[in-house]
Amino acid sequence: MPMDRGNPGQMRAIFRILSIVFLLASYSGPSAAQSSPEQANSNYSPDEIVDAGSNFFGGVSSGLAHIVEHAASQWGLPNGYILGQEATGAFVGGLRYGKGMLYTKNAGDLPVYWQGPSVGWDFGGDGARTMMLVYNLPATAAVYQRFGGVAGSAYFVGGLGMTVLAANEMVVIPIRSGVGLRLGANIGYLKFTPEPTWNPF
Repeated sequence: MPMDRGNPGQMRAIFRILSIVFLLASYSGPSAAQSSPEQANSNYSPDEIVDAGSNFFGGVSSGLAHIVEHAASQWGLPNGYILGQEATGAFVGGLRYGKGMLYTKNAGDLPVYWQGPSVGWDFGGDGARTMMLVYNLPATAAVYQRFGGVAGSAYFVGGLGMTVLAANEMVVIPIRSGVGLRLGANIGYLKFTPEPTWNPF
């Protein structure tokens, strides 16, 4: 019995439909192609962070590079950073006050102030230059909230100290260098505000 090859017009229609399905399946859409470069352009590379921090701190580029590398291995690339100064003091319980500027690539820059208490085995005082790496910042104003300390996250190298703060999905990593860098295991938080205030709570 001869095989029915079908109507040539029907075969052409089937091939046409299969071609359209193949094209649709292979098309990823504009959002996937355009979002990655935009997201990458909003992040700071380790070299950019080290350059900005080295100019700010002065003479600690080696230690800063190690800390930035350590932070990148844990949290990736930040999409913002803060440069500022702060004063702290502690005798078991302590207080920290600071002011600086938040820098971003695509969302502008704005001034920030921070205050916060800490408790723990922590003694001393310091006046420090501070650089803070900011991760998952959805908008500049989102930094104005309270960030709690992540226990066991302290890291020290080359005269610099790094700790980790978190709030919701955002992460802030203060990197400090200054006279009398406080060592110790402390748990506290920082509250970021648009205006200075003496109230750390």
